[in-house]
Amino acid sequence: METEKSVAPLPRDNYYFLGHDDAEQLFLNAWRNDSLHNSWLISGIKGVGKATLAYRLARFILSNVGKDKTNCSSLDVSPDAPVAKQMSSGSHPDFKVLERDYTDTERKKILKAIKDGEQLSSAELKDMKKSAFIRVDDVRNINEFLSKRSSQDGWRIVLVDSVDDMNTASANAILKILEEPPHKTLMLLISHNPGRLLPTIRSRCAKLELKPLNEGCVASLLRRYRPELSEAEIKKVASISSGSIGKALNYVDNQAVRRYDSLCKIVSSGKNFKTADVLEFCADAVVNEDSYYLTQELLLKFLSELIKSSDNPIAIGATWENAVKTFSEADGLNMDKRQALMNIIVDICKQF
Repeated sequence: METEKSVAPLPRDNYYFLGHDDAEQLFLNAWRNDSLHNSWLISGIKGVGKATLAYRLARFILSNVGKDKTNCSSLDVSPDAPVAKQMSSGSHPDFKVLERDYTDTERKKILKAIKDGEQLSSAELKDMKKSAFIRVDDVRNINEFLSKRSSQDGWRIVLVDSVDDMNTASANAILKILEEPPHKTLMLLISHNPGRLLPTIRSRCAKLELKPLNEGCVASLLRRYRPELSEAEIKKVASISSGSIGKALNYVDNQAVRRYDSLCKIVSSGKNFKTADVLEFCADAVVNEDSYYLTQELLLKFLSELIKSSDNPIAIGATWENAVKTFSEADGLNMDKRQALMNIIVDICKQF
C-alpha cells in the first residue's frame, strides 16, 4: 500500500516557520518600539519562505490590535484564532492580497463554475493561466480598499506577491501608495529580485532580506513535509537545493535527485562517456517543459558546484557561461532543446 505523502501547506495556512529568526526579531522590535515602518520589502531567493513570513507578519499585526505590546515576545498566532481563520479563508476585511489575476478567459471559467454550483479543484486552479503582470486596475482597487476605515480601527494590510510581477504602470501606481500611505496602513512587498525594482520603490521600504536556509533547516523541513524520505535522500536533496525549501520540495516531487545522479554518472566518465547514455538522459529531460527547465536548473547547479571543487575553475566557469548562453539561445531562437542539452553535456565531459 502506497504511503500517503505529506503536503506543505500554502503560505497563508503555514504556521511553522524556521530559519529566519533575525528577520522576525527585527520586525517584532519595530512593533514593540512603536517604530513600525508603513512599507516592508521582503526579499530572498524563491522558495525560502518570503510569503509564509508575510502572512505571519500580517496575522500577528491583525491579532494584536489594541493589545499591550510589551507582552509580545513572538510572532506566533494560533491557527484557531479568529484572525487566522479569516485570513485563511480570504475573508478578513482588513487584509488584501495583490497578485497576478487569472486571464479573462480563465476568469470566465471560474465564474461559470460558481454559477453552475461547481467547485474547481486545487489542481484545476493551479493549471489555469494567469496574466503576465499585476495590472494597474488591480492596484487601483487597492486604493479603494485603503480608503475605507478598518473594522477595528486598527491596521489595514496589503500583501503584494510579488512586486516583481508589476509592469511600469502598476509599479508606478503602487509607488504612489508607498509615497503617501494612509494612516495605519502596512504594505508587505515580496520580491525575488529586488535589484530589478524601481529604486524609488526600494527606498520607500524597510528591508527584510531572507538569507538562504542552511542545509540543517532544509533537512528539518523535508522531514516534516516529506516524512517518507530516507535520511540519505533528505541529505542529498538538502545539499543541492541552494537553501530553498520550495526548490527542495520541487526536487523531491520531480525525482530531481535521480536525474542529478544520472548527470554525475555521465560526466564522471569524462571523454569516455557513452553517447547512448547522453541521448537517453536528454530524451528523458525534454518530455515536457517543466522537466526541461528542471534539468536546466540542475545542470547549472552541477557546474556551479564543480567550479568550487575544480582544480581549473576558470575552464569550468567558461563552460558554465557557455551553458547559460546556449540555454538562452535555445529559448530565444526556438532551437532544439534536446540538442542544446546534448551539446552542453558533451562540452562538460570534455573537461575531464
